[in-house]
Amino acid sequence: MALPNVEVIVIEQTKVSPPPGSVPTTSLPLTFFDLPWLLNFSHMQRPYFYDFPHPTNHFLETLLPSLKNSLSLTLQHFFPLAGNLRLPPPPAKPHILFTDGDSVSLTVAESTADFHFLSANHPLPVRAFDPFVPKFAPALVVDGTRVEPLLALQATVFPNSGICIGIRRNHVVSDGKAFHHFMKSWASICNTGGDLITRLDRELRPPSHDRTAIKDQYGLELELLNAWWSTTLASARNDDGDEERPVLDCGTIDNVRAPFILHRVQIERLKSWVTNQLANDESSSSFHMSSFIVTCALIWVCLAKSEERNSALNTDKDDEPYYFAFVAECRSRLEFPLPTTYFGNCMKICFAPVKRKELLRENGIVAAAKAIGKEVGELNEESLKKFENWMMKFKKIKELGWQHVTVTGSPKLGVYEADFGWGRPKKSETVHFSDATTISLAESRDEKSGVEVGLALNKDRLSRFGAILEETLTHLA
Repeated sequence: MALPNVEVIVIEQTKVSPPPGSVPTTSLPLTFFDLPWLLNFSHMQRPYFYDFPHPTNHFLETLLPSLKNSLSLTLQHFFPLAGNLRLPPPPAKPHILFTDGDSVSLTVAESTADFHFLSANHPLPVRAFDPFVPKFAPALVVDGTRVEPLLALQATVFPNSGICIGIRRNHVVSDGKAFHHFMKSWASICNTGGDLITRLDRELRPPSHDRTAIKDQYGLELELLNAWWSTTLASARNDDGDEERPVLDCGTIDNVRAPFILHRVQIERLKSWVTNQLANDESSSSFHMSSFIVTCALIWVCLAKSEERNSALNTDKDDEPYYFAFVAECRSRLEFPLPTTYFGNCMKICFAPVKRKELLRENGIVAAAKAIGKEVGELNEESLKKFENWMMKFKKIKELGWQHVTVTGSPKLGVYEADFGWGRPKKSETVHFSDATTISLAESRDEKSGVEVGLALNKDRLSRFGAILEETLTHLA
């Protein structure tokens, strides 16, 4: 599937800062929650599509000034996004630095592409959204210190059709919960006007930047810093300082991306069925059978069954572990609980293993749910247990060629709550992955407790996956 050439004309490139003098020079250290994202992953990308049946001039003259002003006011409270990631040579520590005048780049553009086609829920080429997500300015090297931006924004107008707000974020600055706090705050200020403290409701109160609240009880920071310094020294000869670091994964450009909606009633039936199957299994009593667990188990099994099965190589791998990797939000799970408004990263990566042949059996969803639930149960018991080992685990999985699936996003982030005054987003997708090793999750736009699942597969496998998913859900009805 290919789109016609998409023309995007840049109208304006500007920078938006917090109000002058509103934020003092502030340096934020990277905690042991931030450092893994520096070592392993990079840029998160997401477009938000909004209906807007007006000409470009209407947006430029009436909405763009409000968009900029509200962004400035919001950045006053979420100032790390306007700062820079500073990566000095070892043994100095990487950190985020904000100084007065630092800014977020904002690109304003116009496109003649078919907005309604792009924002509909159907398969599209994995690179279909690339023109609407901004790139970062090249990194700089100042006195041996690499300086990288942390957030870039793009507003693309589709005349008489819609608007796309494109986001590129360096994960090291925050996790999804914190970033969507920013997005909903920006949207609310733009929609209502005024300052964050006086205008936003209790759920969207100002963020907390107190990094001292994170207690490094197990010396995790030094372990991760040593890994970072080793990586830096190993790559120093090849680093020219002006290359953009890679995104989460490159994937296959011929794949297509497609959303699948799981309705609340389907998820509830699945939860009841799995719970009944595990009724006599004492080992499954340590966790609550949540919508997240059964949704992930369902998608994992359908992905495994959708693979080509006609090669000896695949058969040989049936006894090998197949890993499901997911991140768990830890703010309320720590011995030193953080405020829900803590702005930064606060997640642990978990790995649930199941032999592939078990996933392919009739009760594969039960095995998958049990494995994921076991990880969730252990997480609730001790959030930081073996935290430092996740990088070695992931490295081992890749080196041994074990199959794995990772999850990005969450149905709890409130992606569709970002209303700038133009209504809720018509569509929003995570687009920094482009192959079968990653799936994305978000809440359903149109149904409470529904889940939207994003996948990137080749067309044949996507067709098989869709048929298997439909058959499985029909069987449970």
